[in-house]
Amino acid sequence: MNKTILGIDIGSTKICAIIAEKNSNGDLKILGAGIAKSQGLKKGIITNIELASNSIKNALNDAKRVAGTQFENVVVSISGAYTQSVESVGVVNVPNHEIGIKEIDRAMRMANHNASIPSEYEKLHILPHNFKVDTQEFIDDPLGMNGSRLEVQVHIITVQKTSLNNLEKAVKLAGVNIDNIVLAGYASEIAVANEDEKELGVVVIDIGGASCNMIIHAGNSIRYNDFLGIGSNNITNDLSTALHTPLSAASKIKINYGALNNSSSELIELPIIGDDGSTHEVSLEIVSNVIYARVEETLMILAKMLEDSGFKDQIGAGIILTGGFTKIGGIKDLATAIFDNLPARVAKPREMEGLFETLRDPSYATAVGLVMYGGGFFTPYEVDSNKNLRYKNEIIESKKVLEETFIDEGIEKVIKKDKILSPKDKLAQLAIMEDDNKTDGFFKKLWNRLTQLF
Repeated sequence: MNKTILGIDIGSTKICAIIAEKNSNGDLKILGAGIAKSQGLKKGIITNIELASNSIKNALNDAKRVAGTQFENVVVSISGAYTQSVESVGVVNVPNHEIGIKEIDRAMRMANHNASIPSEYEKLHILPHNFKVDTQEFIDDPLGMNGSRLEVQVHIITVQKTSLNNLEKAVKLAGVNIDNIVLAGYASEIAVANEDEKELGVVVIDIGGASCNMIIHAGNSIRYNDFLGIGSNNITNDLSTALHTPLSAASKIKINYGALNNSSSELIELPIIGDDGSTHEVSLEIVSNVIYARVEETLMILAKMLEDSGFKDQIGAGIILTGGFTKIGGIKDLATAIFDNLPARVAKPREMEGLFETLRDPSYATAVGLVMYGGGFFTPYEVDSNKNLRYKNEIIESKKVLEETFIDEGIEKVIKKDKILSPKDKLAQLAIMEDDNKTDGFFKKLWNRLTQLF
């Protein structure tokens, strides 16, 4: 059955809405897209909900007009500016000695329960990067394996609750209810990195208009993510200051002459800031030098972030650069030199049916990645922003799990398979059993421990 997906990339300089269709074979087709200038956002952070909502609505209306159809699933990006990350471990027993999806789900939720998260943060992605069955480590996929104990190590991405609420309000005011929220850098990685690169270890750096998201993927999943509040707008500001010309003129210079290795003595005429009608001449070599200084500084900061992450030795596939910043000529060679000769490439979103020319640009990687995420392109296992387990291209809703096994110091309680209960209802059932049994507070203690899991 076909499904339509709406992806909304809420960036610092532009809002991009894409509507795509997933067919019965799992293939995606772009049906329409809309782009609007961002308002009410600074460096990925919403500063005015009403203005941000209007921008989202403008992009969405254009996308619907082109697609000529409604959407069923809505996936929205959130900037890394809002996020923090932690590592956690979950361990569960396997009573029947065969690991099924239920045991994997329990292990990941135990890791979620064990994580130390500040009260003002909400979990966004729970991403397992290593499974251990009994004493055997580095299991890619434990599903179907035999064992009595399953352990999982996870990378948890959290987001500020207030920022999450502001994002949801802005999107809802635009007439849309969100189904999933995805870290912008994660979405970009989905759109530009191939399976070999992820297996070998790769750094994906998306540098947009006012912010930069870094993702490190090694093996099964994301291992590290970070944010930097620098983008191509900084180049525009530098050109405006150094050349004493208005921002609008500086932006045109960046677009038309943006390169790192231009030694031409050719002169271009520029208006003088604050002096109507007056102009002066500047050589392209000076323009190139100003751009080079900013790009070099940005890449050096990013290289230091990679060094500090502790994962540099696991990067076998090198660096992937994407985002509007990467359209500066010569950035690939400079990145290779600054990142200690790690191979680097500038990436556009991967090809798919209906991807028209405008979207074949590095600055649309996040937007394309969002519809791909909605279409089933994500890490092999993940607990998403809705607290549902995603397995390969399937979504398993926790409220539809027919059987749940709670294990506490060797005590096992099984809810019968013929009853479809939410975790909350299951706990309530245990509370009723406590009153019925009157057994010296046993179920009261069990209740107190289990409520911490949900």
